[in-house]
Formats: sequence, structure tokens, C-alpha cells
Amino acid sequence: MIDLGDTPFLEVDLDKVERNIARMQRYCDEHGLALLAHSKTHKLPQIAALQVAAGARAVVCQKLGEAEVMQAAGITDILIPYPLVGEAKVRRLAALAEHARVTVAVDSPEVARGLAGIEVDVVVDCDTGFGRTGAQSVDDAATLAELVDALPGLRFAGLMTHPTPADGEFLAATRREIERRGLEVGRVGGGGTPGSLRTHTHPELNELRVGVYVYGDCRTIAAGVIEPEDCALRVRTTVVSRPTATRAILDAGSKTLTSDDGPDGYGLVVEYPDARLVKVSEEHGHLELSGPGPALGEVVTVIPNHACVVSNLHDQVVVRRGGEAVEVWPIAARGKVR
Repeated sequence: MIDLGDTPFLEVDLDKVERNIARMQRYCDEHGLALLAHSKTHKLPQIAALQVAAGARAVVCQKLGEAEVMQAAGITDILIPYPLVGEAKVRRLAALAEHARVTVAVDSPEVARGLAGIEVDVVVDCDTGFGRTGAQSVDDAATLAELVDALPGLRFAGLMTHPTPADGEFLAATRREIERRGLEVGRVGGGGTPGSLRTHTHPELNELRVGVYVYGDCRTIAAGVIEPEDCALRVRTTVVSRPTATRAILDAGSKTLTSDDGPDGYGLVVEYPDARLVKVSEEHGHLELSGPGPALGEVVTVIPNHACVVSNLHDQVVVRRGGEAVEVWPIAARGKVR
């Protein structure tokens, strides 16, 4: 059990989590979208189970390690939207597919051929402008879909992209071309919490992959998707130094809050919203004060900039219900980057 006076530590408000899950699920249901819930935000099988119970069609796992943790906890429909390259990955995918319905993403013939013989659904990843992974043209994507359909074990299921683009013509044109070649495109998915509530304006999409919605963070507050009071993930941290009247130092730095910056520094201090967390070194958070601030020894609460990374920095999380700490959960998929 965590000593709640021993900081820094991570806490999650399950009441807020459930409200956030219900809100996004309701949006998807109202607009005929399948919701696929990213586990990389929380890395907790307990929360993945809440998302599935609320109506999520599948759990999205960015890496095989996450997927193995979720499957071992009873999740039976998993999407891995990440290229799986190499014999070790292929062996693990084959073992995973024996116990769950697995969908994988490919963006090249080499990756697709490497998966041949494994019974999995496959979506073709399309680069619609983000400049990361993804087929680079309509013809490349359609040709890759044909190859997937021809390879043993693989079942061509549809298309995906990230994030949802402002213009959906690439996906729409790709779908038309694949269907012209005689294949069925059952799934067309976009993703990203910041633009999630505009997904219904993209008629080419029938799936939404989202993760941060379950917790919220400073980036999604800035995007207008969530209010600060609905953010379920918080870091509790102590003021360990007050070297000047305008500076306080917290015991939470980049190893607790991440070095990901945000719209106004490195996190929002709930009790002192006018204070700015202007800098993080490894174990120090530098709080700039323009008025009254926290005293030496005071414990404050920080809403982090990027919930997904923060989850991966902590071994465990304090779970709250009705404002009370009720449990401590190990973050089971923490560090599962392989």
C-alpha cells in the first residue's frame, strides 16, 4: 500500500474514468461508430475491462507486450496498429492469435509477407498527412490490400489512419479503388482524442480509435475535449524547496511528469492554477509563482500534459472512489515496449 504522504505518486479517480468512458461511448453509439479503446493511455486491464463492458468493440494495443498483458487478463478482441517486423514478433503474434481475435496493421508488402500463415485480420495503414507510417498513395494501399487478401491466413479487413485527417478524400478514394478491384472494405478507422468529437463529420469512417479520453490531460483540455474537473489522472507531489518568493520546487520532474511540454508549461497545478510549471529536470519541477503559492512541505496536485507517457513512468496507481483512496493497482503493461 502506498503511504499517501510519500510523494510523488499517481492517482486515478474511477468515478471520473467511468463518466469519461460513458461519454465517449455514447458519442460513438449516437453516430454509428465502433469505438476501439487504446490501452496505451492507462496500461491497466481493469480499465480496459470497463471500456469493453461499456461497449468498446476492441482494445487497441500499440505493442505486442501490451496486447499480451490484456489478453492474459481476458480481453479477447485486440487491434495492434503497429508494424510487426522480425521473427520474434511473428512468433509472439502467432501465439497471441491462438487466444484472441487479433487485427494487425501493415503498410508494406514486406511486413504483410512476414505475417503470412497467421490467422489474423489485417487493416492497411494509410498515411493521410501525419508523415509517420502508412501507404503513401491510393494505388500502393490498394495493391497492398490485394496482396494481404492473397496471403495464407491473413484476412483483409479494411483501412486505418492516424490522426483523423481534415480531408478524408485519400481514404475515400482508396476504398473506391479497393472495391473496384473486387475486395470488401469493412472497416475504415481514424483516431486521436483531440479531434474525436468531430469524427461524425467524416462519412468515410466507421471506427474511432481513442485512448486519452479515458483520463484527460492538459493537451485534451487545450483541445476542448475535456474540462479540467473531468481529468481522472493526477500526480500528487510535494513542495521540497521555496528558494525565492516566486519559485517553488516540486519532487516531481521529468521522471514523474514527462518532459512533454504543453500549452502552458509542464502541467496544471490544481490548487494554484495561476502558478506555472515552467521547467522540469529529472527529479525537480520548477514552479513559477506570480502570487501566493504553496508552502514548503505542502502536497499539491498536477494534471499532466500527456497522460499516456505518465502512466508508463509509474509502477502503480492509487485508485479513488467517492474521493477516497480505496486500492492500489500495479500498472500491469508499464514498460511493455516490445
